[in-house]
Amino acid sequence: MKKNFVILVLFLPVFLFAQKQENKQSIDEFYIIKNDSLTIPLDEVLVLDRREFKSKKERRYYYWYYKKVQKAYPFAKMASDTLLHINQELEGIKSNRKRKKKIKNIQAYMEGEFSEQLKKLTKTEGRILIKLIHRQTGETMYELIKEYRSGWKAFWYNSTANMFRLSLKKEYLPAEEGLDFIVEDILQRSFINGTLEKQEPKIDIDYFELLSQYHDIDIEKEISDYIDKYMK
Repeated sequence: MKKNFVILVLFLPVFLFAQKQENKQSIDEFYIIKNDSLTIPLDEVLVLDRREFKSKKERRYYYWYYKKVQKAYPFAKMASDTLLHINQELEGIKSNRKRKKKIKNIQAYMEGEFSEQLKKLTKTEGRILIKLIHRQTGETMYELIKEYRSGWKAFWYNSTANMFRLSLKKEYLPAEEGLDFIVEDILQRSFINGTLEKQEPKIDIDYFELLSQYHDIDIEKEISDYIDKYMK
């Protein structure tokens, strides 16, 4: 009992200091266990093995696609954030006229902020974006435009004319399509190294299961097949 009391006195200043911090942990999360050790729950940290490449050409292909994913993902995240914002804003609005006005205002903001950037996307970046919008919203681009026709249709058509020659019904299927797995692999590694801000997907993805499934994936072939099919 005396030993436990000493430990409590020693750590009391730490507890008081922690309470003053903006991102403090609750004292309830600190535990003294039988052997008088102090345990502190920590956030889960994802650690991945360094990706190995079979050749310099495969490395070059991977990092070419890496740059495309880096360019497209922020817009998919923006689409998810905007969709959430629209739904929150419309939740208490019953009038169709007011709902349309609200969507129009959001559309005007998005056009001012993002149109010029979206117009600069290449077709490859646009194709990746269409896939990632499904990952981040749970809906295809086609479904989103159909659902929010008055606002989304005008915004996406005005901003991404080149992209709309692509299929807007494409889904993100990393468990079925090797190229989508490569995108997911790039995302996970980008979240870890901090080059992209992590946002949880709206579809079920088990990255570690995918890693096992695609252990022997031929990255060079996946990307070169894509180039042959869509860029020549």
